[in-house]
Amino acid sequence: METLNPTAYVILGLVSKEPRSGYEIKAVVDRTTRFFWAASYGQIYPELKRLSEAGLVVGVDSPTGGRKRTRYEITADGEEELKDWLRKPPETFEMREEGLLKLFFAGVLPREEAVEIVRSMRRYRESVAAQLRSMEKSKAEMEDPFPMIVLHGGIEFNEWFVDWCERMEAEILAAAPEQRSS
Repeated sequence: METLNPTAYVILGLVSKEPRSGYEIKAVVDRTTRFFWAASYGQIYPELKRLSEAGLVVGVDSPTGGRKRTRYEITADGEEELKDWLRKPPETFEMREEGLLKLFFAGVLPREEAVEIVRSMRRYRESVAAQLRSMEKSKAEMEDPFPMIVLHGGIEFNEWFVDWCERMEAEILAAAPEQRSS
């Protein structure tokens, strides 16, 4: 069997809890893992097909309201594959933050414009932290502690990022006056 990609493991993890359709998988991703690992329909459906062909999930017809729908269940082989993956150390440590990319090149802008990049990142991270905090109440009753641990990590990371943005804004504004004009 070929090596699975992270989206395949997202799917295996989600269907290990209960059978789900591709639509239901996407809905759960949008409420949970998207804050640190997103997956689109264009990734989910081809992966479901590959996982099914590999015998790691099995599709069960589950029509609703006259619509054809397949819900996928994890197989014993799929559960073993998921456990094997979970036991290995993470290999992908990627952070894609367009604001940081823009800030990296912001020296070509007047200082007042450059500081807006930091302010924009701060506002976004404040919004994400508030969104994650609102999820905390609904997750508090969960039997599985690990989603809550990840949620707390997301809250703390975003709150740290807000603090960092505030410090960087002050640093940028306190820097020596610009030498060039734009």
